[in-house]
Amino acid sequence: MAHARGHELRRRVEPLKAVGAMRHLIADKEDTAQVFRVVKALSGNCYFHNFNRFMNSANGRRIASDRADLLETLCDRKRLATCASGTLARAYLDFVYGEGLSAEGLAQASEAGGLEDFSDPDVSLYRRRLRDAHDLFHVVTGYGRDALGELCVLSFGNAQFYNHGIAFIVGVGIPKMKLEASQLPVARAAFEAWRRGRAAADLTTFYWEENLDRPLEEVRRELKLRPPETYLRVRALSEQVERDYQAVRQA
Repeated sequence: MAHARGHELRRRVEPLKAVGAMRHLIADKEDTAQVFRVVKALSGNCYFHNFNRFMNSANGRRIASDRADLLETLCDRKRLATCASGTLARAYLDFVYGEGLSAEGLAQASEAGGLEDFSDPDVSLYRRRLRDAHDLFHVVTGYGRDALGELCVLSFGNAQFYNHGIAFIVGVGIPKMKLEASQLPVARAAFEAWRRGRAAADLTTFYWEENLDRPLEEVRRELKLRPPETYLRVRALSEQVERDYQAVRQA
């Protein structure tokens, strides 16, 4: 096995900081910076181990060697718009525009949440790539931006690159959401997402930039992603719950 790198990703677990950030997140689930604060406070050595897995993979080494900048690619909307309908790129573009999002916005939230600079350029590339791929995870897994969809994406991701902080958010989020929307099969959908994450190919080492022009369904087949059946059955209801929440929030 290759010598372990990325020791600057090792960190002390800070539960009090995590609890404080979680309180803010519970009060306002749109405060994305708090997600990054919770994850940073509880990550411990998780990113260290996951980074080394990334660098020990053929694709991870190639991505690092190419200095592939996923954020730059996702911010090039003109280039994404040239891709045909039904491709991964167009699905991503439709997702971020349809939800009023942007790749830049997620980067800004992570910086507000304390995503630091790293001396090792490969570590920096890995951490930012993991952040910038979040909405691509949404697109290929089929989960929307409603609260249940976000919870499922986190559960899916935690099956692929385990992190104590993400596990904490999911663990708190399931009963909280169940209390607020008892008609939704929250635990079942989250567990299905975790199982899908375990069964799928490794999305963290997927070379997204090389696959933007491919049909989305073809990409899903390569990544071994079957439809999220539980979530899809209640997606319309979950999106209505989300619209009701946003209406109250903005009133």
